[in-house]
Amino acid sequence: MVTFARGFKASGVACGLKKNGRKDLAVVISDSPCVCAGVYTTNIVKGHSLQLTMERMETSPYVNAVVVNSGCANACVGQRGYDDAQLITEYLAQKLNVDKETVLIGSTGVIGVPLNVELIRKGIDKAFDELSYIGGHDAMEAIMTTDTVPKLYEKETVIGGKTVRIGGMAKGSGMIHPNMATMISIITTDANISKKMLDKALSNVVNKTFNRVSVDGDTSVCDMCLVMASQMAGNECIEEDGSEYILFEQALYEVCLNLAKAIAKDGEGATKLVEIEVVNAKSKEDADLITSAIAKSPLCKTAFFGEDANWGRIITAAGYSKAYFEPNRIDIYIGGLAVCKNGVALEFDEDIAIGILKQDEFKILVDLNLGSEKSIMWTCDFSYDYVKINGSYRS
Repeated sequence: MVTFARGFKASGVACGLKKNGRKDLAVVISDSPCVCAGVYTTNIVKGHSLQLTMERMETSPYVNAVVVNSGCANACVGQRGYDDAQLITEYLAQKLNVDKETVLIGSTGVIGVPLNVELIRKGIDKAFDELSYIGGHDAMEAIMTTDTVPKLYEKETVIGGKTVRIGGMAKGSGMIHPNMATMISIITTDANISKKMLDKALSNVVNKTFNRVSVDGDTSVCDMCLVMASQMAGNECIEEDGSEYILFEQALYEVCLNLAKAIAKDGEGATKLVEIEVVNAKSKEDADLITSAIAKSPLCKTAFFGEDANWGRIITAAGYSKAYFEPNRIDIYIGGLAVCKNGVALEFDEDIAIGILKQDEFKILVDLNLGSEKSIMWTCDFSYDYVKINGSYRS
């Protein structure tokens, strides 16, 4: 969780933004200024809170705190949305006695509804009083929307003879599809690392983790992933490529991968986590196109839910993906069971296939037999509950 690394406090409270009375405001602060890296949604429409955060990440060398509200996206409400984000961060900055430019903000929830600044100010007062070095779980609860389970992960490694900790939280259950999907992730570390190398590590890792999950093919307007480094581990500063940087990136990768897979597994109404891998493609782009097409195909995903080994839907998705491949060379496997060879149906034991598809995690492998490039993504099934959850989202 975000309080696993040295130097971070957090809290999560209910301030009244959610109708159900659940926690809806999280605050994460550092004991000292942090270097920070961030990646954001590629959606051309961006929430006002995210706009402010992106601006401050460009101009401020350090970050002291992040405040995240759920229940309201603070998006598409005009100038008021940007002004409200300014007011909220300024209020928290005053409480912490820090420069407002070092306070970031995230919002998630319903689009087109303005924030209730007065409720959030009162929530900040409460959150400030409850800040704790063990407050990470409360903060996680406060950023959840349609999530059914909290998504937390911690990793400890040794760099330069010093113990380095990385902890993170993520929210996301629907509107999940690369690039940056509805997800917000806050990750903290006590590693001593330069902003340049932290930026590099996050960019590299996100492309292999958060940008590799798809729940429903939608990309939201508020998504962001931030990594804050308190530099309190005592290791020599990581300022260039080398063995110490590799160790840090590997640890960050483990954290992000587990958070990303947790998002896919907790897809709205999901009952299964499905790994999609395409191998031996002629190009990386072709492999990516096919994994993405399968991962977001409603027909494939409903077949996964129905435990139906209908591999025809898989080859169909590959065919419309715009990737280059030769249909008479493609092989398809469901959890290791060969169902298609050289583009032709194989006889297989349906009971074995059903047994594989009944598992809560399984793999689909597509072998193009053309080259050496590959791609991997994680997705989930589509159940009846996906429609129920999204049909009643605003109620």
